[in-house]
Amino acid sequence: MSSSDSTNQKSPQLSALPALQQLIEVVAQLRSPDGGCPWDLAQTPQTLTPYVIEEAYEVVDAIGSGNKDAIAEELGDLLLQVVLQAQIASEEGNFSLTEVAQGIIQKLIRRHPHVFGDVEVQSAEEVHQNWEQIKAAEKGETPQQTQLLSRKLSRYARTLPPLMAGMKISQKAAAAGFEWDNVEGVWAKFNEELAEFQEALQEEDKAHQQAELGDLLFTVINLARWYELDPSEALQGTNQRFIGRLQKMEANAERPFSDYTLDELEKLWQQAKRMSES
Repeated sequence: MSSSDSTNQKSPQLSALPALQQLIEVVAQLRSPDGGCPWDLAQTPQTLTPYVIEEAYEVVDAIGSGNKDAIAEELGDLLLQVVLQAQIASEEGNFSLTEVAQGIIQKLIRRHPHVFGDVEVQSAEEVHQNWEQIKAAEKGETPQQTQLLSRKLSRYARTLPPLMAGMKISQKAAAAGFEWDNVEGVWAKFNEELAEFQEALQEEDKAHQQAELGDLLFTVINLARWYELDPSEALQGTNQRFIGRLQKMEANAERPFSDYTLDELEKLWQQAKRMSES
């Protein structure tokens, strides 16, 4: 490849630099005590955390829609959260956006010795194995520590949404031998956990009720795994169907929902349900 070809390939990335610099400057101005935005000035890394999660999910939703404009917009919203977090950290003397970028650059180079070094690999699986070994070495862990099941599962519990984490934990535990002999055993566990949850609801101990609800939900996740279903996708579908039927109810309603009786609302719901199924 000629040097001119290489330059042409890089030009789209290079042309993004002025826009990124302008974004950094805009965020800095929003956070400036001199003429900045009161809302932005009031934010902390903790108050912005829900927006990081929300924007990440909106990126995923946009990708699923296939709408290029929506994907670009949502990626911009997510990028804003990265720049905002870095701006606040810089103001507090913790780290800068430059350090964030340098850190991920170094990590990518370090964990891809087959690209940036002289290591040879034959498959994607070998790449993954090397990645895990390098990652363990970075954290000062021994090969034995990296194999601990509890260590792997705790990472899922810390970093993933609860429903997704539950499925991952269930899958890994089953692969390690923590598994029922058949699906009947899972159903028996479900009935057991349902009874314990119902019993807990008779008490006033909210912590106990929460614990039993969690056990019940985890058993439902295990049922989903046995039947090769995705609980996150299933719940997302239910949410969308509920909203879709609610929209049809609103279109058919002649007055606010609060003016209807429960029986009347049920009739509107069933009508919307029939419309959705037709």
